[in-house]
Amino acid sequence: MNTTNGNELNEAIKTRLEVARQNWGWLLTVGILFVLLGTIGLGMTVTLTLTSILFLGAFLLVGGIFSLFYTLKDRKGKTGTELTLNILLAILYVIAGIWVINNPAMASALTTAMIAGLLSALGVIRIMAAFEKKPEAGWGWLLLAGVVSLLLALLIFLHWPVSGLWVIGLFIAIEMIFHGWSYIIIALAARKS
Repeated sequence: MNTTNGNELNEAIKTRLEVARQNWGWLLTVGILFVLLGTIGLGMTVTLTLTSILFLGAFLLVGGIFSLFYTLKDRKGKTGTELTLNILLAILYVIAGIWVINNPAMASALTTAMIAGLLSALGVIRIMAAFEKKPEAGWGWLLLAGVVSLLLALLIFLHWPVSGLWVIGLFIAIEMIFHGWSYIIIALAARKS
């Protein structure tokens, strides 16, 4: 990194720190709000799951409609194959959006199965990476992360498809709580500096 980029980076960091110092109260308030909302979300994971899936369906539907409109409006200069593929993709988005909106429980179950599959893959990769790093410092933490990912995937699969009703909401609620705590920690650190 050259000196100019390093100086710009330092100035950007100083500016962000100054903004955080000036607005630590707002950061703290937002952090507390996220923690409260996440905690409330823990008590209503099914509702949170279904609501997020309905939003996904709505986004797919609206995106598909706009994509179809744009494709038909801007068809000049496109080959027949390109135009056909763009129209089919837009229609697929519309159909998927309608299906998700009409079947939110099934959509959440399928999404949860994909999440469990991803967690399984991440777990295996992390465990393999841990044994590659052994005996370096920290390899045990990577191994632990892999085992936890596999255990989460197993818990989801053991209760699937019912787990599809609460896993997504649970993950959203936990994310909100951790996000809120990070804001709180940053706000308190900025206040002290």
